Amino acid sequence: MIGGNCLCETAMDFTPFDRRGYPVVPVVSGYAEWANTYDATVTTGLDQPLLNSLTSVNWQQVRVAADLGCGTGRTGFWLKSRGVQAVHGVDLTQQMLEIAASKHAHTQLYLGDVASTPLLSSTYDVCMLVLVDEHLAELEPVYREAKRLLVTGGQFVLIGYHPFFLMRGMPTHYHRRNRDAVTIRSYVHLFSEHFDAGNAASLALKEFRECVIDEKWLASKPKWREYLNWPVSFALVWSR
Repeated sequence: MIGGNCLCETAMDFTPFDRRGYPVVPVVSGYAEWANTYDATVTTGLDQPLLNSLTSVNWQQVRVAADLGCGTGRTGFWLKSRGVQAVHGVDLTQQMLEIAASKHAHTQLYLGDVASTPLLSSTYDVCMLVLVDEHLAELEPVYREAKRLLVTGGQFVLIGYHPFFLMRGMPTHYHRRNRDAVTIRSYVHLFSEHFDAGNAASLALKEFRECVIDEKWLASKPKWREYLNWPVSFALVWSR
């Protein structure tokens, strides 16, 4: 860039982009409250079409996968359906882990931070991080953790809420029993920040895909019609 100033490539708090003004709650308490209705309210269009589209991962050859931020077990269940032999999950929220346990998709489940897990080093063929990164103030720690967990040649698959969609003003949110909407604290990570974090962890980017809201997508979320043709989520596949 010649002339002018460029924004530093670090996370931005979502607050300046917020168009809805819902109360903001911390990640753990937010997901604890959302756990019982999470599966019924989060559309599969955010993650499953991207997972299904990936061509750089041979799921049937994955012996063991680490599911970071495993939540209610959606990703673990998907991995098992693709032939992954064993899935070890980690999440910060006990209530989410209890629901994941009821699905019997994970061989092991742990309460812990995705950036500092109790999982063994150099053990996993694939490391997953699905719909989690927008809640991390920094990306580098989780990229370093993924590298630590992976075997040589292993892959880090990250599915994220698209930064452009967050910047459009739509936060990660849920509704309480009284129907009041609540936002879970979020951060905007530009793709340049992901690129830098991956490089800093000595990972190589192998695949990059984006999911755009189309008519098929709106079938599950018709109230989001104003976001037609906007990118809503993305997938990155890194290799150690």
